[in-house]
Amino acid sequence: MAAHAVPLTVEELTKLCAEADDAAHCGRLVEGVQLPRLPNLAVRDGSALRVSLYPSGTAMFTDTEAQNGGRSYSLWDFMSEINAVVLYVTDGDDATFTFLQRTTGRKVELPADPKLSPDRARLVTADFCERRCSNELATWRVTRDGVRKELSWRPREAWFDAVATWKDADTVAIEYSVAGGQTRSRLSRRLADADWARPQAP
Repeated sequence: MAAHAVPLTVEELTKLCAEADDAAHCGRLVEGVQLPRLPNLAVRDGSALRVSLYPSGTAMFTDTEAQNGGRSYSLWDFMSEINAVVLYVTDGDDATFTFLQRTTGRKVELPADPKLSPDRARLVTADFCERRCSNELATWRVTRDGVRKELSWRPREAWFDAVATWKDADTVAIEYSVAGGQTRSRLSRRLADADWARPQAP
């Protein structure tokens, strides 16, 4: 790809979506910024979003209507380092993200906006809110065969908002607010910390 998307900052998202009618409309506003930055990656055609796969093929995502507001897909980000597309998905009042690997067409649903580690081996998500959230920090292992949840952690305090990034390949940095608090706090967690939980084997 000749062009690379730049993930929107929290401030940019807040400003862009301040006048949005709902979450789906916010997603479309973000898509309107990202599509021109990524020529030939995706095309919007009415209710359908076509994402090109590599080296060939197309993945189609089509909005559906329902009494609860329906399901919508919007282009959110492109991780050029691992050739993966992130879509923002709304389903009624719920919002998630779909991670699409362009080389295989494999998809996985993630609870929050994923951030890629410096070594390109993992994603991190922070899904915290008062309602309808998993309320956990999670890392996901990225391989050619797909994406699988690797570690998860829940704080003792109730968080209502959090943003996770990577300090380095082995350390996650989180900026968060405690429910009822007025200030933002910061925390770092190493992947080697003993209190992470691991998914049970199927």
